[in-house]
Amino acid sequence: MKYYSTNGKAPLATLEEAVVRGLAPDRGLYMPERIKSLSGSFFEEIDKMSFQEMACHVAQAFFGEDVEEKALNDIVCDTLAFDTPAVKVEENIYSLELFHGPTLAFKDVGARFMARLLQYFIRKEGKKQVNVLVATSGDTGSAVANGFLGVEGIHVYVLYPKGKVSNIQESQFTTLGKNITAIEVDGVFDDCQALVKSAFMDGELNAHMNLTSANSINVARFLPQAFYYFNAYAQMKRLGKGDNMVICVPSGNFGNITAGLFGKRMGLPVKRFIAANNANDIFYNYLQSGKYEPKPSIQTLANAMDVGDPSNFARIIDLYKGCHADISAEISGATYSDEQIAQTMRQCHATTGYVLDPHGACGYQALKDLLHEGETGVFLETAHPAKFKEKVDSILQADVQIPERLAEFMKGKKLSVPMSAQFSDFKEFLLSR
Repeated sequence: MKYYSTNGKAPLATLEEAVVRGLAPDRGLYMPERIKSLSGSFFEEIDKMSFQEMACHVAQAFFGEDVEEKALNDIVCDTLAFDTPAVKVEENIYSLELFHGPTLAFKDVGARFMARLLQYFIRKEGKKQVNVLVATSGDTGSAVANGFLGVEGIHVYVLYPKGKVSNIQESQFTTLGKNITAIEVDGVFDDCQALVKSAFMDGELNAHMNLTSANSINVARFLPQAFYYFNAYAQMKRLGKGDNMVICVPSGNFGNITAGLFGKRMGLPVKRFIAANNANDIFYNYLQSGKYEPKPSIQTLANAMDVGDPSNFARIIDLYKGCHADISAEISGATYSDEQIAQTMRQCHATTGYVLDPHGACGYQALKDLLHEGETGVFLETAHPAKFKEKVDSILQADVQIPERLAEFMKGKKLSVPMSAQFSDFKEFLLSR
């Protein structure tokens, strides 16, 4: 399988080149030349498969031409050492709990899968060390850091905005050491993302060290997230609710929902998608007007969605060949203020007993507002509420229990490098490594 750039000005790349580079030389995002449809028999039998079995089928369609079958299946099974249960919240609304991985966030799957795939290519080609740059607004950093922790031949640099991630999130990537370096940037997430993208385009830096990204701009990070959507359908099918399934995705950089759109192109019977935004409503406004107008991100309760210029919008535009009508036919949008998010969390907890995190609250409320008669809604609960304990406790007047694995992170010593938002400072730091 060859991969092309969304900007259309870079040579075609192999999977290995796309994964190792992260970003195409023309600053575009890589896309596979074709998306393979899965057989009807696969969907007929999917409800009888384990999560690992169905994911292996999907992975073969994505990567089977470029990775040996046994090696790919081993990567998938190592990645999916946990399940993602669908929990009924109320009639016809289910929470797909994606927070049962090592860092209790949905990005654990993509991060671990990419780490193992990158290691596969390093060993196969006898490469020297690869350096992974990742910008995070919260969960990406912890998922990538823990997914790559101790992986031979790979060093990870996590860039995060100072004072704009939760204490628990920060502890998950600043206390690890070993092959993980945390960089505390004096700015917002978009500054962190800009530093990463600028590093990829700098000839001197790339001559000095092998660079790639583990953000959802990397095909090996976002594509495995499609596994979740197939698992959601399998679980709804087992309940007799597989028809007219609507999936709502709390969206920031739009990698997760893009993976779901790929699943739909492969034949997954999702009726439509809803992209739920916080006050960073760039995509919502695009759906209304047809104009994409990025702007500086603003800080909200749902901090992992605080993105003012979502990178994966380029993939959505490419997938639909720029047709606004086609995009808005398959994806609807919603946007919620902090006050609305908090009210949703309180209302859901009072009436159902279910504890939402601020991101999941956006997804749940969007289904409440936009689900039609006869449809079954599934929203992605992307992170455990304990990762945002201070916010959740304050809103619900509760004491959310911290799972043991999160508590262990908080016992560690913070190890981070302070950094300005100037690329010259970041470049000087990397050149010194």
